[in-house]
Amino acid sequence: MSTAINPSDAVGPQDGAPVAGVTDEESSPPPASRTRMVGQRRGTGTWWRHLLVWVAIAWSLFPIVFILSAALNPAGTLATSSLIPSGFSLENWRELFETRPYWTWYRNALVISLVATAGAVFIGACAAYAFSRLRFTGRRPGLFALLLVQMFPALLTFVALYFTMVRVGEIIPAIGLNTSLGLILVYLGGAMGANIWLLKGYFDTVPRELDEAATIDGASHARIFFTMTLRLVAPILVTVAMLAFVQFWGEFMLASIFLKDADAQTLGVGLWQMQQGNEKNAQFGEFAAGALLASIPVVVLYLVFQRQLVSGLTSGSVK
Repeated sequence: MSTAINPSDAVGPQDGAPVAGVTDEESSPPPASRTRMVGQRRGTGTWWRHLLVWVAIAWSLFPIVFILSAALNPAGTLATSSLIPSGFSLENWRELFETRPYWTWYRNALVISLVATAGAVFIGACAAYAFSRLRFTGRRPGLFALLLVQMFPALLTFVALYFTMVRVGEIIPAIGLNTSLGLILVYLGGAMGANIWLLKGYFDTVPRELDEAATIDGASHARIFFTMTLRLVAPILVTVAMLAFVQFWGEFMLASIFLKDADAQTLGVGLWQMQQGNEKNAQFGEFAAGALLASIPVVVLYLVFQRQLVSGLTSGSVK
């Protein structure tokens, strides 16, 4: 008579029970660091990507190292400058501060850039709010007209701007040629079309329901704009402000046309005139020292607002 055998009574290791003669270390699967993907060949990896990154970093740091070496070079000439400094001296900075109105240039450039940046951001924000929230006749043609105007080079307007400011200076000398206020007004002439599409794209991401709720409570467009909308679009305002400041800080063409006196010039124009004449190579050390100090505001600005810059550029590109 055959008897049925219960599977649970079968001789053998149960679930979770160790196998005789096999240790826990041998029975456990190998760690992930020891496994190799199927089909992966030896010697492959991402080392070449790291190599390209370091090559790109070295290539971008090359001019900075050369300028720093030239600024520290005691000779202070272009012929004696090299990638590795032959000496260490602050003589170039001393000569620059004593023989040139460097800090006057620095102050002029800083004031003009800050005032022009504030004006450009305000004008651009007002225009972007109007094109994004208001509905009026000519709205779409106006946007495309601003885009079309930006396709023409600004060089075409320099002659007209020069004669215009000459005539304006005859009536109101405070905003004519060779004045910081006049140059700021020229900069603000194209402020509305510079970043209008970037600002409008970010303004469109703000829900319209917020404006409707504020309107029901009795708020006007001006109150909605200044007390609510500007706070919600702060990242794009910081982004536009940074881009505008860098543009005005390094602007040279208009500043060289409108500013002629040495005490009224900006930093870029003053440093450029140092390299004019027969002894321009002999003053290369002073030029390098001034260029290093001129880069400080831009570097500090990017380090402080780099998070807002990334947020503003990425959030405003997708609706």
